[in-house]
Amino acid sequence: MFPIAPNRKPIVLIVDDTPMNIEILSKILSKEYEIKIATRGEKALEIARSQVPPDLILLDIMMPGMDGYEVCVQLKGNPDTAEIPVIFVTAKSNVEDETKGFSVGAVDYITKPFHFPIVQARIQTHLRLSRQSRLLEEYAFIDSLTHIPNRRRFDAVYEEEWRRALRNTTPLCLCMIDIDYFKKYNDTLGHGEGDVCLQKVAAAIVNSSARGGELAARYGGEEFIVLLPHCDEATLAQSAENIRRAVEALHIAHPASEVSSVVTVSIGCAITNPSDRALDRDGLLKRADNALYAAKNGGRNRTAIG
Repeated sequence: MFPIAPNRKPIVLIVDDTPMNIEILSKILSKEYEIKIATRGEKALEIARSQVPPDLILLDIMMPGMDGYEVCVQLKGNPDTAEIPVIFVTAKSNVEDETKGFSVGAVDYITKPFHFPIVQARIQTHLRLSRQSRLLEEYAFIDSLTHIPNRRRFDAVYEEEWRRALRNTTPLCLCMIDIDYFKKYNDTLGHGEGDVCLQKVAAAIVNSSARGGELAARYGGEEFIVLLPHCDEATLAQSAENIRRAVEALHIAHPASEVSSVVTVSIGCAITNPSDRALDRDGLLKRADNALYAAKNGGRNRTAIG
């Protein structure tokens, strides 16, 4: 889940098997929100798991087949939909029912018959809280200096992509990138210039990682990493070379470098098919790290594939 883009209406999914209830809620909410509707739990789950999921779900409890409680349980049990706030809409108002609703993951209750100001206020409140939560989560995954994903974000995405590659038996690739003689750069020009250098290099790496699904992150210090899903060795080699050239093309003067007059990077790459049980995630990282050392030992300002 990502923060709601400022140029679109929040999406509210109304799930109710009674057409009149859907009509009433749609009428009062359609001016401020994009409305999606479902009359059965199965359809609600399908919409929630779609490419454009709702930002909030108004969910009736009493429905034929799958009731609202079971829908909520399935939503909260799926990482892709777990963060969507669910407000139960129900005629039930006793303590036991409300307790059960909160225990399965609902954030609030709206009781029938509807009181329009309360409906609108509660939706606005939970959309705002959800937006704030998402923003805080995003900030936690961003490196504060370079403003690109940090190692925590890389670790999370790497886990997801490894599992996906294992499921689909598709290759997975890594590029580990190190700025050549960066300590000497800092010692010569100062840490302020070093920070600016890191920011420029990070931007060049991100801009060079143009394939869909690629993730570039700051791995630590002057080291960066790029994750390339479903990538063959030829594409991996070309992607790494594109990054190396993009950094060199910045023409950031590096008077203390022993390999060039400008800032350069060394890149170590690794590729594997996770169906090969002999190699795990840490093994692929180690292979990329070894390739990086090979690039450094080979003269720097170059790429190597392990």
